[in-house]
Amino acid sequence: MRFTVLPNGEALDREAAAFIWEAAEARPDLLICLASGGTPTGTYALLAQEPERLAHARFIQLDEWAGVAPEDPASCAHYLYRTVQDPLAVPPERWIGIRGDAPDAAAECRRVAAALEAAGPIDLCILGLGLNGHLALNEPAESFDPFCHVATLAEQSRSHPMVAAAAHPVRQGLTLGLGDILRARRILLMVSGAAKRTPLARLAAPRITPTLPASLMWLHGDAVCLCDREAAADTGLDDADP
Repeated sequence: MRFTVLPNGEALDREAAAFIWEAAEARPDLLICLASGGTPTGTYALLAQEPERLAHARFIQLDEWAGVAPEDPASCAHYLYRTVQDPLAVPPERWIGIRGDAPDAAAECRRVAAALEAAGPIDLCILGLGLNGHLALNEPAESFDPFCHVATLAEQSRSHPMVAAAAHPVRQGLTLGLGDILRARRILLMVSGAAKRTPLARLAAPRITPTLPASLMWLHGDAVCLCDREAAADTGLDDADP
């Protein structure tokens, strides 16, 4: 895994957008896995300014809150529609979404797994780093489900700002598994802000542990972590990159 420290969030957004555009130039119809949340929002805004550069790209949603409908502003689907799908005018045939309100969550996971099997593997997986070190909604645990599955959320995840306004408490999520993520040809992890300093410091040490799911990225052959200086402060990473 390679780490690059950027001066601030705007520089991180620009670097991540350039990384995505470069991947699309090499493979125009690449399959991009999209994370939700605050960290990639600026990057997605830059992508939306030049939609023609991803005119043939395909997309798959990384995860979703269980019980939350795609139309709900608290859903990952709604976030991705606003930031990526609508601005880039992505047609349904190039988009694999996850319905958090599916009546049978396990069946929905099987549907997504089958769609990924047909379209994949993922060419570029965009990820954020959870406060407890989770990737997607793969929480710290003794064992992991490698493929798309229903996950029980840790307490920190249940209090995520995205679901603060949800009509009902969110206790589970639908998520791609760590096996799906590690099968991706390339991984781009984005980390920003002082709140992520502790998990980033743990990740910077080349040690794989189930208490830090993100540490499994050390097993990947082409994983890049872009972080801003605020997140990298006191992690040792900020000393390595001028």
